Amino acid sequence: MEFQLKHAVEILEQTPQTLRSLLGGLSEAWALAYEGPDTWSPFDVLGHLIHGEETDWIPRLKIILEHGEELTFTPFDRFAFFEKSKGKTLHELLGTFARLRKENLRVLDELKLGPHHFDLKGRHPEFGTVTLGQLLATWVVHDLSHIEQIIRTMAVQYLDGVGPWKAYLSILKR
Repeated sequence: MEFQLKHAVEILEQTPQTLRSLLGGLSEAWALAYEGPDTWSPFDVLGHLIHGEETDWIPRLKIILEHGEELTFTPFDRFAFFEKSKGKTLHELLGTFARLRKENLRVLDELKLGPHHFDLKGRHPEFGTVTLGQLLATWVVHDLSHIEQIIRTMAVQYLDGVGPWKAYLSILKR
């Protein structure tokens, strides 16, 4: 599928409700479950998504629009959320994510971006030159990737519990 902003926004708008439907009301056993050492729980993933809403997508988009490649993006600290999420509940994180995403989509809409903007270039600290279209497409795939991560993490909790059916459950074969 070729990148189109309206298709990207369809996913970006749905992510908060998808996560609320998937995680809202679950016990800590599910929210804090993980796949093993150095993996993230659904709670952690949500904290990471919040941090991205605050420091990554819209700030980088604005850097591209205002400075192009002249200003390198601030490196994204993938682990900063650990400290910021301490003491919060899953319910609080779901609400914060929904609020931040709604605000970011409002900002995105107000920018009135068109296809001619998608080739504008910015400078990523690791990748070098990237385009605004790539940034927006990555935002969508980042959401989908973390939804998949949450679902996989939850499924793995019953890795042994499913017994021989494991052979038919591709999510457990990773």
